[in-house]
Amino acid sequence: MQRLPSIRRFAAIALIPLVSLSALALWPRAGEAQGTRPPPPAGEHRALFPICAGPSRVTCVVDGDTLWLRGTKIRIADIDSPEISRPGCPREARLGRQATERLRQLLNAGPFTLLPPPDGRSEDRYGRQLRIVHRDGESLGETLVKEGLAARWGGPRPRWCGSEGV
Repeated sequence: MQRLPSIRRFAAIALIPLVSLSALALWPRAGEAQGTRPPPPAGEHRALFPICAGPSRVTCVVDGDTLWLRGTKIRIADIDSPEISRPGCPREARLGRQATERLRQLLNAGPFTLLPPPDGRSEDRYGRQLRIVHRDGESLGETLVKEGLAARWGGPRPRWCGSEGV
């Protein structure tokens, strides 16, 4: 009768790694949408966007006008948002954080398309792909402009700091 508990203990110990590996196989990868939804139609994208953190960036939001999508860095071509890496003043830093979070929310709200800008540019001087992000025929960048979290690209340089900037 002493043998039965030993077999149970051995079986339990042997099952722990198998259960752990099975759970890891089902665990969502960071920054990628998971679930049972069907893939979006051709040309549409859907992913789960966290705010970028650390050196490894695959799918995440960098700031209010830059994102990574499946390893490609994309600059939203129709807007300019406040800086978060080197803001000129506390107000710009605050607006930059708000724009970053709002872009994350907009991207996570559903499928979107990436369109080339009308002027034909495909890449900026930093090697980022230039795209306009659309959902249901509306530019997500224009949404940020309407909410005061970005300015239209090509206009006068935004003065996020007003009189408090450098």
